[in-house]
Amino acid sequence: MIRQVIARYGELSLKGKNRHQFEERLVGNMRRVVADVPGVRIARQNGRVLITLDDAPVDVVISRLKNVFGIVSLSPVEVTGLALEEMVQAALRVRGEEARRLGLSAAERSFKVEAKRVNKRYPLTSMEVASEVGGQLLAAETGWTVDVHHPAVTVFVEVRDEEALVYGVKVPALGGLPVGTSGRVGLLLSGGIDSPVAGWLALKRGVELDAIHFHSFPFTSQRALDKVETLAQTLANWGGRVRLHTVHFTDVQTEIRKHCPENLTITVMRRMMMRISERIAEQNALLALVTGESLGQVASQTLESLRVINAVTRLPVLRPLIAEDKVSIIRLARQIGTYETSILPYEDCCTIFVPKQPRTKPGLAETERAEQDLDVERLVSEAVARTETKVFSRRSPVG
Repeated sequence: MIRQVIARYGELSLKGKNRHQFEERLVGNMRRVVADVPGVRIARQNGRVLITLDDAPVDVVISRLKNVFGIVSLSPVEVTGLALEEMVQAALRVRGEEARRLGLSAAERSFKVEAKRVNKRYPLTSMEVASEVGGQLLAAETGWTVDVHHPAVTVFVEVRDEEALVYGVKVPALGGLPVGTSGRVGLLLSGGIDSPVAGWLALKRGVELDAIHFHSFPFTSQRALDKVETLAQTLANWGGRVRLHTVHFTDVQTEIRKHCPENLTITVMRRMMMRISERIAEQNALLALVTGESLGQVASQTLESLRVINAVTRLPVLRPLIAEDKVSIIRLARQIGTYETSILPYEDCCTIFVPKQPRTKPGLAETERAEQDLDVERLVSEAVARTETKVFSRRSPVG
């Protein structure tokens, strides 16, 4: 019976002197997602993370951990001593289990052994371990053939300092960096498809999220806000805690509509969002802003528009989706569980008051002239002062 699982990480191994900090954060994040599963112990071990299960179900543990950012892959393993016979017996069990899992027929039963000798003091080389174990597996059971190029089953053997690990499957995981290793950012979270996906990709790069949402009641409904809160909860299930800052934006949009040329209202609105978001970021020690913009997707996402919008903030603005098309964004939204919520038919402030012919290539000077009748500082200060914050914590781990 499988009692251990190994978790592998990729780019964490390149972090040099800071590597232990990334590893400690990863292990902490892993422990949190399996905290409600009794009998699970997690510890770092020689460039890997070893999960000891006791009586915990291996499928549940792997399904949780494969969705932890920073893990590249996982394998349920048998841990043996360094005697070759122990490795062979474990390899027999692993090969049989993989054959059953894959439903292999007698004609499909081919295998190979891949060995890795981490313990350089071990008397056999990696090739010799693979040859010895493979030869004994071939002799132990009839009906199996060796295929070193396209085997149905690969048995992996790792010879370490005090033990050997034997396993037959590598479960792909998310990769990326552990959440909490890259600082905190502010995600401009609308109720649409794009911004939750951008937030998820930011989580994958190790940030913690504060979400900033612009709500224009009564032009936007309570159901629209409920939708955004559901999206914030989904992101929290992936990344831990998400703080949602809801900005009451009605007065700002009303003033823009009253004083600004219609074809520039979207550009001015986005600039006001950036100003307000920067102020919220300053108050909450956020290091950057994240948006769901994709180059050329709508009028406010041309290079000219982005340049004019960026001009009002000194913060870095991260746009994870900038080179993605809508098809790939929707595919990822479905994968992370936000798509069905995002398409609920409740308008957000970005979809109301849309001009018939918005400027796709606004200039900075003309946009600044369009804002000259706005009391920008008052509108920003009042919107920030009325912002409400709600905290979402992980309810049920994804997977």
